[in-house]
Amino acid sequence: MAAPEDYRQRIYSRYASAFQGSDLQFDPVAAWAWGRAYRHYLRGWLPESPAAPMLDVACGGGKLLYFYKMLGFTNLTGVDISSEQVRLARQVIPEVKEANVLDYLDCEKGRFEWISGLDIVEHFHKQEVLRFLDSCNSTLNIGGRLVLQTPNADSPWGSMYRYGDFTHEIAFNPHVLTRLLELTGFRDIEAREMGPVPIGHSLTSTCRYAVWQGIRSCLRLWNLSEMGHAGSGVFTRVFLISGIKR
Repeated sequence: MAAPEDYRQRIYSRYASAFQGSDLQFDPVAAWAWGRAYRHYLRGWLPESPAAPMLDVACGGGKLLYFYKMLGFTNLTGVDISSEQVRLARQVIPEVKEANVLDYLDCEKGRFEWISGLDIVEHFHKQEVLRFLDSCNSTLNIGGRLVLQTPNADSPWGSMYRYGDFTHEIAFNPHVLTRLLELTGFRDIEAREMGPVPIGHSLTSTCRYAVWQGIRSCLRLWNLSEMGHAGSGVFTRVFLISGIKR
């Protein structure tokens, strides 16, 4: 009988081609089109020094690493468990490790000023979530920043992303992830929506932003009428959250 965790290894071995529809040639044009909005999403969070040591965990095909590189950051490292994803990301930078993120972090104490993890924390079981957050804290310098992106259980459409990947194990809302970050040694925690960019992206995005503000007002009113408070105010299907190591 197969071990209960074998399903993850089987899927991750072909994650890029079988589950994300990617070929094995990195596309810088598509990566930049995807990444431009992160200039808005990560505003005020990115390191000041271009030489700051930065780690992207579960770096996938390297799109976020490419975004960092295009902004001028030079001390970049990625890690991913999928050999296909690693092959793609190494076309962006050479420093991409093929490893289990949890094992990798245990060997890199106090090395980085920035750790990002897009769409990773929802893949863990509960005990792994705490180990991951503890390890991120240990891997950061004092004052270093952790940024995570994950499906939003507070969104009316959050289950679309929660169940959109067979390897997702858990869902978070900003409240519970804030409490977990506090528990594992982070401060100045801030959650952000990942909706349309208001200015500087495109006219279409700006118009979508205006419509989204109306929808957000309705969602806040829904919460107020049902529960007596407006909720987290973070309603997009996916959200970002940042914390600084104490």
